[in-house]
Amino acid sequence: MSMHSSPPARWARLMAAAGRPERRIVGLMSGTSLDGLDIALCRIAGHGPATRVTVEQWLTTPYTPAQREYLRGVVSVDTVSLAALTRLHGWLGELHGRMVLAALDGWGVRPETVDAVASHGQTVFHAPAAQVAAPAPQGGAPAAPDAGGEPASRHATLQIGDGDRLAVVTGLATFSDFRQKEIAGGGQGAPLAPYVDALLFGGVPQARVLLNLGGIANITWLPGSASHAAPVAGDTGPANTLIDWAVRRHFPQAQGFDPEGRLAAEGRVHAGLLTALAAHPFFAQPLPKSTGPELFSPALVERALFDAGAAGLSGHDLVATLTRLTVDTVAQAIRRVVGDTAALELLVSGGGLHNRTLREGLEQALPGIRWRELAALGIPPDAKEAVLFAVLANEALAGAGFAVPFGSGGRPLGFGKLSLPD
Repeated sequence: MSMHSSPPARWARLMAAAGRPERRIVGLMSGTSLDGLDIALCRIAGHGPATRVTVEQWLTTPYTPAQREYLRGVVSVDTVSLAALTRLHGWLGELHGRMVLAALDGWGVRPETVDAVASHGQTVFHAPAAQVAAPAPQGGAPAAPDAGGEPASRHATLQIGDGDRLAVVTGLATFSDFRQKEIAGGGQGAPLAPYVDALLFGGVPQARVLLNLGGIANITWLPGSASHAAPVAGDTGPANTLIDWAVRRHFPQAQGFDPEGRLAAEGRVHAGLLTALAAHPFFAQPLPKSTGPELFSPALVERALFDAGAAGLSGHDLVATLTRLTVDTVAQAIRRVVGDTAALELLVSGGGLHNRTLREGLEQALPGIRWRELAALGIPPDAKEAVLFAVLANEALAGAGFAVPFGSGGRPLGFGKLSLPD
C-alpha cells in the first residue's frame, strides 16, 4: 500500500464514527461488589461540554457464584497467584465480550450498528501512593528499579479484563484501561466520575453535588455557573464495601448486601466502634483523595472491633455501625466542601441509593438538602458508572480529552487504550 492510499477499513470505520454528530457506544462496569457486569447502550451526541447522552438500553448481567469466587480470589488481596491473575485477565475479557453480545442480541441490536465498547474491567488492586506501601521483596526477588523514586511513591492501580480479547469476541473496537492515563497525567486513578459529571451535569446556575454510593463513596461538587469557585471531587471513604462484608459474614442468606437497609435498621450503632473507625486519618485528609477496599478492609474493622472492646458485636449492630460510618463520613466530606447544605441539590447513584437506612441517615445529617433523582436528568442511577466509561471513550474518540487531574487546567488527555478486533 502506498503512503497516499486509503486507510485500512478498521481505521476508516473509527474515523467515520469520530466525524459523525453522534456515536453508539456500549459502556461496561464491574464494581467491587462483584455482583455482575453493568452494560449500558448509549447514544452520545457531540463531545466536551456539548456532550449529550441517551441511554437506549441497560442491564446488569450477574456473575455465577463460581465466577464471583474466581474474582474474589484476586480482588483487593495482598498476595495472589500470578498464574491465576494472568489467566483471569484473558478469561474475564472473553466473558465480558460474550455478555455484551448476549445483551445486544436480547435488545435486538446488531453489533455492526455499535461504534465501540468502553470497558472498565475489574479493579484487582488500587494503591494511591499515600495509602498502600509497596510490599518488601520476597523469596530473593529483586526490588523494582528506581524510576525517579521508590515504587511506593507512585500512584498505582490495576484492572483486568483484556481489551484485545473483548474486541475479538465482539468484533467491536474496544477502549479499556482508562485509569492509567489519569495517573500518568498526575491524578490518582480514581475517581473518574468527576470528569464526566462536569460534562453532563455542570454549567447550570444551581450548585450540585454528585454522590456515588458504590463500594467506595465519591463526590463531585459543581459550584454553579455563576460561581468563581473551582469544582472539587474525590473519594470520601467506604460506602457499601464494609457493609457488604459484614452482611456476607453474618447473614449469608441476604445475598451479600443489606436489602433496603433493613438489617441496619434492626441494629444499634456501637459508639466505641464508630469512634475507632472514624478516627482513621484518611477521613481528615482534604479532597481530592482516593481510596479502595484495600484500605477499608475487613482487617481494618477487625482491629477496630478489638480496640473498641466489641469483638462479640452482633451482626445487626455491626451492619448498623458500618452504615452510620458511611453516613457520617459522606456528610462530613460534603459539609467541608460546600459549607451550608440548605437548598443544595444532591444527585445520588450507586447501589447505596437503595439502602433506605443510609439515605434517611444522610437526609438527617445534611439538613435542607434537596434530593433529585438522577433518572430525571436522563441517566438511570444504577447505570451511571457504565455510562461514565462510554462518555470517556466518546471523548477519546471524538473529543479533546480532559484536563488531568480534575479541575487542574492542565493539558487535555484522552482516557482509554484502543483494541481493534482485526
